[in-house]
Amino acid sequence: MTQPSPYANSLAPQRFSVVVVGAGPAGLTVGNILRAAGAECLVLETESREFIERRPRAGVIEEWAVRGLERRGLARNLLDRAELHTACEFRFDGERHRLPYQELTGSHHWVYPQPSLVTDLVREYADVRGGQIRFGVRDVRLHDLDGDRPSVSYTCPETGGRQVVECSFVAGCDGARGATRAALPPERARVARHDYGIGWLALLAEAPPAGDSVLFGCHPDGFAGQMPRSPEVTRYYLQCPPGDDPAGWPHERVWTELRRRLGAAGAPPPVEGPLIEKRVLDMHDYVTEPMAFGRLFLAGDAAHLVAPIAAKGMNLALHDAFLLGDALTAHLTSGDDSGLAGYSQACLRRVWDYQEFSQWLSELYHGTAAGEPFRAGTTLARLRRLFTSRAAAAAFAEQYLGTAAHY
Repeated sequence: MTQPSPYANSLAPQRFSVVVVGAGPAGLTVGNILRAAGAECLVLETESREFIERRPRAGVIEEWAVRGLERRGLARNLLDRAELHTACEFRFDGERHRLPYQELTGSHHWVYPQPSLVTDLVREYADVRGGQIRFGVRDVRLHDLDGDRPSVSYTCPETGGRQVVECSFVAGCDGARGATRAALPPERARVARHDYGIGWLALLAEAPPAGDSVLFGCHPDGFAGQMPRSPEVTRYYLQCPPGDDPAGWPHERVWTELRRRLGAAGAPPPVEGPLIEKRVLDMHDYVTEPMAFGRLFLAGDAAHLVAPIAAKGMNLALHDAFLLGDALTAHLTSGDDSGLAGYSQACLRRVWDYQEFSQWLSELYHGTAAGEPFRAGTTLARLRRLFTSRAAAAAFAEQYLGTAAHY
């Protein structure tokens, strides 16, 4: 909830046009758009710069998102270093089935680890464009969001004192557990949530991927996925019970399951290597409506979470950031409020489109392991249709690439 007056026991307030809470892809993109327009903004981040530049996260970026970054001067390293993916592969019934989505749509994916993108964005914002950013802040609080003079206060990590920042707008980009989402009055926001009832064991291996594409193993024992991150590092997923203990998945069990669930005729087995990350993700989604309250505008996971089933999370965060950064710039430079007025509705159209596809794709991934013969049969029918009907394959590819909902 919004907090009472922040000025007691605090230093003299500072003033910025926009305070951005959170230095992930959404917050840093908003900050960069504002700095390019000459707007004064401040980014607040609870973690250190070193931490956000190393935190393992998503790596699949849709082509429209890359082009949006490129138009804003934020994709130079990405375009030089990212891997271009043009196809994915499904494995089921002991066979390999390649889906060449670039041939079907003319579009492709880029694979660029989120820590690399964050490193690029924070360097551009702070070191090149001269944006103000404060790391390691604590106890962030939001005040007077429904008035004309909102403010954000926080504890300074160096002095331990309270600092107050007055602003015109707050961009809430601090994720699912951040202060900005918690500041929404419950009577003014509706949160729709969906729980899939499954878990994914998320693994990061110091090993090259087996093959040149993303792999989806739809197996009676559970889903398995391979998502290349670089020539030396590969992300893997294994379906498991929600809340499962990662300690129950020692090295040998992990690689045995990956070999079985990704196995197919003529397919090379996964390349075994040290596991440098191992955690269980419970698959769930939520959507907050509206994504704005007074002078607060939410973006990314602060507003919505889409399970990693369809690799949409970072792309949605960038979509929000493009819309919000442009809308704030229009207001600050020309007094045009149309973008801010329509921000929530414009974001939510894509959010719900991606949520629907994630739900549909979940059944494709997990239906054969549901323990229900009827679900297994219908899931296999859907899978076969992808590789016997060009229209079905093209429809899947459009949603998989995000080209069905252009920004």
